[in-house]
Amino acid sequence: MSFETNIFDQFNKKWALVSAGNIDNHNAMTISWGEMGTLWSIPVITVYVKPCRYTYEFMENNDYFTVSFYDEKYREALNIMGTLSGKNTDKEKQANLTPVEVGQSISFKEANKTFLCRKIYYQDLDIDRIPEDVIKRHYTVEKPHRMYVGEVIDII
Repeated sequence: MSFETNIFDQFNKKWALVSAGNIDNHNAMTISWGEMGTLWSIPVITVYVKPCRYTYEFMENNDYFTVSFYDEKYREALNIMGTLSGKNTDKEKQANLTPVEVGQSISFKEANKTFLCRKIYYQDLDIDRIPEDVIKRHYTVEKPHRMYVGEVIDII
């Protein structure tokens, strides 16, 4: 397995989709926070999902998730996937993305790279340990994110 990128730009500037569920019942959302590295001597990806997001229940109820990356021409699709809720609308159709089965999870045909991950750890961010300026920017209304660490099972 290999993947070469400017790791500091990959999430923050290029964005990605995190997806969980199966081909018949799933949800995905755009993310701009994440890490790739090693934990316990295994390759991992860490993503963050707020409890208020529809994707949260899919992350909670599934042992696998995917993180997928896209060419710049899909920027508007990623914007749609990050601003609309899959609970209230068919955002995949509006974004013109095609769900596909990937191992025990789903991704999208348009992805140029998909990481299949097995959830191995999760934890809520502790508001008491977050800097005050970050709280003011991100957590004045909603609860902090839950961090999910996934073992990279496959790169497609």
